[in-house]
Amino acid sequence: MSDTKPTVIVRRVKKVQGGGHHGGSWKVAYADFVTAMMAFFLVMWLMGSTSKPERAAISEYFRNPSPLSGTSSTPAPGMAGPGGASTSMIKLGGATDISRGNSNDPFQNKQEAVPTPVAERERERQRLEALKQDLQEAISKSQALEPFKDQLLLDITPEGLRIQIVDQQNRPMFDLGSARLMPYTRSILLELSHFINQVPNRISITGHTDTTAYSTQLGYGNWELSADRANAARRILIEGGMDEAKVARVVGLSSSVLFDKANPQNPINRRISIVVMTKEAEAAALNETESLPVPAPGAAPVAVVTPPAVE
Repeated sequence: MSDTKPTVIVRRVKKVQGGGHHGGSWKVAYADFVTAMMAFFLVMWLMGSTSKPERAAISEYFRNPSPLSGTSSTPAPGMAGPGGASTSMIKLGGATDISRGNSNDPFQNKQEAVPTPVAERERERQRLEALKQDLQEAISKSQALEPFKDQLLLDITPEGLRIQIVDQQNRPMFDLGSARLMPYTRSILLELSHFINQVPNRISITGHTDTTAYSTQLGYGNWELSADRANAARRILIEGGMDEAKVARVVGLSSSVLFDKANPQNPINRRISIVVMTKEAEAAALNETESLPVPAPGAAPVAVVTPPAVE
């Protein structure tokens, strides 16, 4: 017999636990979820931090990224004209925004344009509202004005902030049939001059009478009287410190624009209206008077008698 020993072969089998192969699938799903949420919040942030024109430009870019002309009413700026793909970065005003000094970006130039007339009018309206509130507060606190608060009417009109000083039965602003101011009327105008000087707007001054005919001499009636009273108010405002250049128009309207139309002889119809004018009303007033002769230095401005206007 041979002395050769048989070879022993050892086989090792590795046992695989069931399910171990699938243990990491949830991580992929979670990563997809986080990515989707990040994209969602990014979109929400973009919508909240951009203006309407910017959102329209972004929307148009993705709707029509080709170099061909599109039909959007708010096109993205592109080298191929309206609707084409933009060649510049859309600026969102964030911390990583590129320098705003780049004048080659047409979209940036659009964003930094001069404020629109609508925005300018809104700022002007806010200034006039603030002046109205200051005046109302001053009237309530001033010992000089408080007794006459019922004779001071403030409101905002299309022309601007209107301040009306009206007559009362026992407290007229002027001597009867005269342009001579009562002492308390003078005090009211001196006080108002400080507030009117706070804003850059120019003013118009209008005199009104009731329907009672005041005539002391031939050819002198309510038209002349109302214009003289408006001019007397102008002189006191300037005496109180108001810049003379702020006066754009002095008007006498007689009894053509009554405050109380039901009672034409009501003392409230005798009044002085001072309007702190909007820029638009100021331009219209200056166009009305541009053909009038220019007063000599130091002379009073011409008292303009215009057709009746709605106040």
